Amino acid sequence: MTSPENENGTPEEQEAEGLHISDKRRFDPETYARRQAPEPTEAASEPAGATPQAGPGPEPESEADEEGDGEIPGDFVVPDDISGLESDTRVAELENQVRERTQDLQRLQAEYVNYKRRVDRDRDLARQGGIETVMTDILAVLDDLQAARAHEDLSGGFKAVAEEIEKVAAKHGLSAYGTEGEPFDPQVHEALMHQPAPEGTELEGPVVAAVLQPGYRLGERILRPARVAVTGA
Repeated sequence: MTSPENENGTPEEQEAEGLHISDKRRFDPETYARRQAPEPTEAASEPAGATPQAGPGPEPESEADEEGDGEIPGDFVVPDDISGLESDTRVAELENQVRERTQDLQRLQAEYVNYKRRVDRDRDLARQGGIETVMTDILAVLDDLQAARAHEDLSGGFKAVAEEIEKVAAKHGLSAYGTEGEPFDPQVHEALMHQPAPEGTELEGPVVAAVLQPGYRLGERILRPARVAVTGA
């Protein structure tokens, strides 16, 4: 019969069969440095004839151990304060907004400048059109005043009124043209009749022989061509 001391083994054997826990993590949890692989050691010698007893096997490695205990491998260090990154992102967003608002302002300013130019041009055209309408209507009055002056019928207060009307017309750029002897120009003259040239006179081209009705210009624009009699070729 085997004694209890032989069944359980000697005290030295009981101490050798105790639980051993090894740290197999590849990175130090405090310094994040990669650990060196441990050198292999010789297995502890067992006494001859001793039967190995089944002890608790090695604990299965958890997901945290397989992945390096949740630590990030390499030299990357997670910053403790990420406020700087958030600040840079915010600055970039604000710069983008400022750029967009500046472009919108420039576009609106260009549209306003174009609108103002168009309004000023339309205003000038409307003003010029109104002046042309009034001056065209007053041409008949000026013809009557010219005829009265030719017959020496302008005198007294009537003469002062005629001069004032002509002064107002000249103030707005209205001017009369057409004189005898000037070259005939179909762009500014309207020939109503043709007269033979005087004997012994050689003309290089048609000439205004008589002005039947003066023409009028408003600036560079012809309101009415001069109606004339033409002589020459």
